[in-house]
Amino acid sequence: MLKPNNRLADDEMEVVSAEAASDANATQPSENDIASVSNLESEDALADEMSPTPSYFDRDSVAFFTSLLGHLALFVGLAAIPVISEITKPELIIRSLPVEENEPEFEVNSEIVYSDDPSEKIGSDSIGQSAMAMSAAPTLAEISEFVTPQMTPSPIAKLDLSVNVQQAVALTQSTSAVRGMTGYGVAGTEGAVDRVTYEIIQSIEERPTLVVWLFDASVSLSQRRQEIRDRFDKIYEEIGLVSKLKNDKNQTTDRLLTSVVSFGSQVNLLLDKPTEDLNLIRNAIDGIQVDSSGVEMVFSALYMAADKFKRMRIDRGDGPDRNVMLIAVTDERGDDTQGMDQTIDICRKFAIPVFIMGVPAPFGREFTYIKYVDPDPKFDQSPQWAQIDQGPETLAPERVQIGYKDNFFEEPTIDSGFGPYALSRICYETGGIFFTIHPNRKYDRDIGRGTTKAFASHLQRFFDPEIMERYRPDYLSLAEYEQAVRKSPLRTALLNASQMARTGVLEQPKVRFVKREEAAFVRELTESQQASARLDPGLTMLCQTLAQGEVGRKTELSARWLASYDLSIATSQGERIRNETYNQMLGKAKRGMNFEDTKNNTWTLVPNDEISVNSRLQKEADEAKAIFTRIVNEHPGTPWAYLARRELERPIGWKWVESFTDLDPPKPRMERPDNNNIPMPNDEKARMLQAPPPKRPIPKL
Repeated sequence: MLKPNNRLADDEMEVVSAEAASDANATQPSENDIASVSNLESEDALADEMSPTPSYFDRDSVAFFTSLLGHLALFVGLAAIPVISEITKPELIIRSLPVEENEPEFEVNSEIVYSDDPSEKIGSDSIGQSAMAMSAAPTLAEISEFVTPQMTPSPIAKLDLSVNVQQAVALTQSTSAVRGMTGYGVAGTEGAVDRVTYEIIQSIEERPTLVVWLFDASVSLSQRRQEIRDRFDKIYEEIGLVSKLKNDKNQTTDRLLTSVVSFGSQVNLLLDKPTEDLNLIRNAIDGIQVDSSGVEMVFSALYMAADKFKRMRIDRGDGPDRNVMLIAVTDERGDDTQGMDQTIDICRKFAIPVFIMGVPAPFGREFTYIKYVDPDPKFDQSPQWAQIDQGPETLAPERVQIGYKDNFFEEPTIDSGFGPYALSRICYETGGIFFTIHPNRKYDRDIGRGTTKAFASHLQRFFDPEIMERYRPDYLSLAEYEQAVRKSPLRTALLNASQMARTGVLEQPKVRFVKREEAAFVRELTESQQASARLDPGLTMLCQTLAQGEVGRKTELSARWLASYDLSIATSQGERIRNETYNQMLGKAKRGMNFEDTKNNTWTLVPNDEISVNSRLQKEADEAKAIFTRIVNEHPGTPWAYLARRELERPIGWKWVESFTDLDPPKPRMERPDNNNIPMPNDEKARMLQAPPPKRPIPKL
């Protein structure tokens, strides 16, 4: 702001006053002046006649221009030197010391649990619904893209790892390992058995074949074991593979031999000598003793079978004696996944493909719930829900854990499109197939718990394997996986966030507040604010951790990682905004709100897309919605698009709605029933209910 020079102004006023006084005096004539007026006029007239032509630059003109130039110079000088007076406003500066926090290091738990839960009976589709997740390059490269460090052999193998070096193991090109399939979706066991039968026929056309069936001995697999046992007639008789064929030397050779292994907490070889006798095979399966330990040593069983029959794969000059196929049937995770790499190595070395009849892994979760019905009809047949480990589909969860902190059962679980990581990887690495069997497999609707079949996990939604092929997980060893993650800021941030403790959200916040009395109303609002404030640090930390990966988004090429990162950051940001907006809306009510209708006495928070309390939160909410929309458009028909669409249907903000609550409602009248017309039973037994069957607890699955 410019301020006038007060001193100069005063001086100018004094000058103007003096000139005005002088002019005033000049206007008052004196007596002498009056007396000499006539003389002056005559003298002036004479002077005018005698004087030359008048000049414009007389004495008065010079004085005028001199004064004008002086004033102009004065004003120009004042204008060149402005006086600026800065208005200072009081400022409140809050300074806080930064909290020193160590940046969390990326760690991958080497003891990750995996599970595959093959569905039970329910053989509906006997046609394998789609093959998927094939590698772009179907054959194995001679040299891995990643350098795998030497790892300590796993304790799984008290089994002999040695191979007779003098017997050169030269496998024929026709049996060289190829990349397998990891998401062959079928609705029933029959579909998986039919596809396996086809694979057996292809193998027998090349050379005699040994098939080793490995059965999970848990009680939840009893029904599936029986289904497979009953279909052995189709495999061995209807296709005509039991007959003995003669080779060129007129020696009889069994084209198809079978061995049976069971596994639980122990691994048992039920047919030490492979056989073609169907009765022996059936009896071996029927003799499997139920293992109630809840432990499944599937990798130990696979390794034992591969190690025992690897001699059939040794080339003694004219090719190996037989092809060997391992077919495992299991409905849970392998509890000995520390032996995964070792089992993969021996199967690949001797070109032994592994086929697994398992279950789909839940998307981004380690466990889900199966519908358990007691297999003994003498006991209560009402369904119960039992937690079972069946995932995740990746080496480590690649999705943030948010919400349902105290009630995992209510969290929606959906199909990942793939099987559990460890079992899927061994199929992929050895050229086998992982069958994701589930009786409720449908791609066009959600599935409720009531329609879930017995001994099947509840998955709310399934996805087309042909679409999911593009999103196949990275089937790498632990060292290779860590190496790939460390190269990418996006993957590092997502993995760090996914390994944080599960973050709570506003699951069932208090939204209805009756204003009976001002103090009680404010106290109720404050208590609800405190509950919201406790959630804020965890949600904020989650968002900050994920934000560190934004710099790597442009260089990330994997559609799976991009979809997972976008869904995680948008979901976390949306929940943080929803929580913060709720807190601020309660604060607004505490400051005072007037009812438009004076009769109303109740305020209710309802979800709303518009955020009225904070423009910054509105902008961030719009950003989160834009990310959800991008996921839906760029990844249609996938779990990420399904979850993003659900989030778009949930408003992020809140608004207040007023209503009236009757504080003194009338008490309901109790009417006595009229029992006079109820006929009495003729027999005492008619009034007695049959005792329900006994109920026993769920065994370890």
